[in-house]
Amino acid sequence: MILIADSGSTKCDWLLIDRQGNKKGEFHTMGLNPYFHNEAIIENAVRTCEGLFEIADKIEHVFFYGAGASSESLCAIVKRGLEVVFTEAHILVDHDLVAAAYSTYEGEPAISCIIGTGSNSCYFDGESVVEEVPALAYILGDEASGSWFGKMLLRDYFYKKLPEEIRIDFDATFHSSKEEIMRKIYNEPNANVYLAGFTRFIGKHAAHPHVQAWVEDGLLTFLKIHVECFANYREVKTHFVGSIGFYFSDMLKKVCEQEGVQLGMIIRKPIERLADYHINYLLPQLQKS
Repeated sequence: MILIADSGSTKCDWLLIDRQGNKKGEFHTMGLNPYFHNEAIIENAVRTCEGLFEIADKIEHVFFYGAGASSESLCAIVKRGLEVVFTEAHILVDHDLVAAAYSTYEGEPAISCIIGTGSNSCYFDGESVVEEVPALAYILGDEASGSWFGKMLLRDYFYKKLPEEIRIDFDATFHSSKEEIMRKIYNEPNANVYLAGFTRFIGKHAAHPHVQAWVEDGLLTFLKIHVECFANYREVKTHFVGSIGFYFSDMLKKVCEQEGVQLGMIIRKPIERLADYHINYLLPQLQKS
């Protein structure tokens, strides 16, 4: 049996398939990011996932693609955590950008972007995944991500720049003091996930011109940094994976047209198409082994 995982910082989707490509089960855990989670946390997340741990000894291959798995040392953290559970499996750990590239591949070169809790981009020609500019995470980067917009909401709230109706709804929804919010951001783990948690509230007010200006400005900033960095960006399609691109697709279409970006797919959860890529391109190689 073969297990494929696509993990952001907030959640991880797992899909079980057999060597013939038949889908046998789907599981969900917290997001597993080696920037924030050590081997013990990763191991525990799998062990406590109902159904997944029970089949651990039947797994022959694990393909794990995750946010934060961007270097050999960071991938090793994830791999060590998984090896304790999947003792019979060959485990491959790679970046979530690779998953984005695989899940949006249509047989021709393209730019693939992630806009979810965090954000990033790459170019995939069918063989190599290339990053032109690095992801700088939620403090320095993650333009147009959930954490990016969460920071914009909180800044405007505390600086008293929110429109009155949005401010009133914020108070009624969250009942949070400045001290509590600051503690969650500066003193507790997973601040990026906490910030991205405000996305649903932002979406609720997406029709308001003040929020539309945030979203369009964030998406435009993302395109200028993470798409227009590729010399041929006008000549190939640009695909988007993640909840922000999905839920704000109308504004994404608008800024792509404005910048001359050929908009391709917009996918909220890439796991199904990721599995299809493995079935069509990678399983044939495994079947020979």
